[in-house]
Amino acid sequence: MSHDNSQIYRTTPARTGKMMIIMLGICIVGGAIFFGMWDYWISEPAPVVAMMAGDSASAGPAAHTGATIMSALSFIESSDFRTLAFNALPGDPDNNPTINMEVGDKVVFDVVNDGRSFHSFGVTAQEEGFGGIIPGSEVATASNPLKPGQAGTSEFVAGEEGVYYYICTVPGHREQGMVGKIIVGDVSVEEEIMKAAPEPEVLQEVQAPEPEVKKEVAVSEPVAYDGVISLPEGSGVPGCDATNECYIPYHVIVSAGEEITWSNDDSAAHTVTSGTPAGGPDGIFDSSLFMAGGTFSVTLDEAGEYPYFCMVHPWMTGIVTVN
Repeated sequence: MSHDNSQIYRTTPARTGKMMIIMLGICIVGGAIFFGMWDYWISEPAPVVAMMAGDSASAGPAAHTGATIMSALSFIESSDFRTLAFNALPGDPDNNPTINMEVGDKVVFDVVNDGRSFHSFGVTAQEEGFGGIIPGSEVATASNPLKPGQAGTSEFVAGEEGVYYYICTVPGHREQGMVGKIIVGDVSVEEEIMKAAPEPEVLQEVQAPEPEVKKEVAVSEPVAYDGVISLPEGSGVPGCDATNECYIPYHVIVSAGEEITWSNDDSAAHTVTSGTPAGGPDGIFDSSLFMAGGTFSVTLDEAGEYPYFCMVHPWMTGIVTVN
């Protein structure tokens, strides 16, 4: 006769309930601890993640351990808005002044918009364009710029040797001259001279100069409004004004009470502001800054001629005639 010596373990519903309560309590306490330390978990990446990303444990904002340098900068423009600069136009003293500093020094920028266009400010290590702005160095932005007369302050701490650039961060304004250098540390003087050195002059046979032909701005006849006025691609760069094609059509005729719509078909932000670049806004209508792909509409009820322009790119002008 055989015997089954295997043991069978059983529990009661009460004991199972107690175990479930204990497990639930552990989950609640663990969750409270985890979320209570949430700021710690997100304060820095795990060491392995940081190593994979190429970051070191010391990565972060540069520390201010040296001198403090004050720099007052003013946005200015030439009368035709073709040349933009800080403090003075090219050829005049204090044009785009170079700032020299050492690693650990801090420069405090006090910037003011003394021009008639919109501007914004920042520091970058990039030699071209308006990207790579170093956090903390910004004053306003391209989408929310300083209007004429407005001002702001920012700071830049030099973390390592090299050449940096303070610029207007509105697209196109750096290329028109709003850029200055910040030289940190013992940057090779020879290297800077080589960058600035002109190409070797090639002697050529002197020829009588061609007679100068004066370019005249094309006269655009007013046309009936057909539903939209376009701000075409490239209008944020000088040149479209030579053919009156910064707003297309340049001069439209509408009836009193008819809605007029402008479409920003450019890659840059613009405004549609009543008035003239020389006289400034007259307060009748103003789109404020609107981005690529955006539209602006206005209805004019009184007969008359309404000139308008772009506050960011003042060579852009147009006319609306209301009958």
